[in-house]
Amino acid sequence: MFGVSFRALICAPILTMLVAFAAPAAPLLGTVQQFDRQAYLGRWHQIALFPNRFQAHCLGGTTADYRALPDGTLEVLNRCRTQDGIDEARGVARAHRQHPDNPAILEVRFAPAWLSFLPLVWGDYWVIATLGHYDAALVGSPDRQYLWVLARTPTLSDEDYAALVAIAVREGFDPARLRRE
Repeated sequence: MFGVSFRALICAPILTMLVAFAAPAAPLLGTVQQFDRQAYLGRWHQIALFPNRFQAHCLGGTTADYRALPDGTLEVLNRCRTQDGIDEARGVARAHRQHPDNPAILEVRFAPAWLSFLPLVWGDYWVIATLGHYDAALVGSPDRQYLWVLARTPTLSDEDYAALVAIAVREGFDPARLRRE
């Protein structure tokens, strides 16, 4: 009996790892072709999002400002209205280590610079689609856990919103998780 339990103890984790490695990966997320980084700079208003832990305190009025820095990275300044006033998070975006040739695929860090050597402080930021000349955008993560609908103005037409949601669905995101701001 001990032998069976011991074998189960040893085999169960190995079997779990094999199943995890054999599981099909999510299909690669599409991104903007011919991404114009310069056109993307400036202010974006959050129209909708997949709720997440780091924005749970935000009540609305969420914006993100992107500015090019001399070293080739982007400064990111996120703001939102909270119960206590306005909250700000300052970060940096850079070319993604695994996709350095695709400018629509970025990594963003809001942790202090001295922690930037830790991979876990960098989050995926993939620009999936834009409308018009960067009038609206769909941004997400390849694991389909994060999604934002952004616009240059605080509102977005229902038609444009529906177009971006349709792209999100085509890319494998669950539209039921979207919360419109």
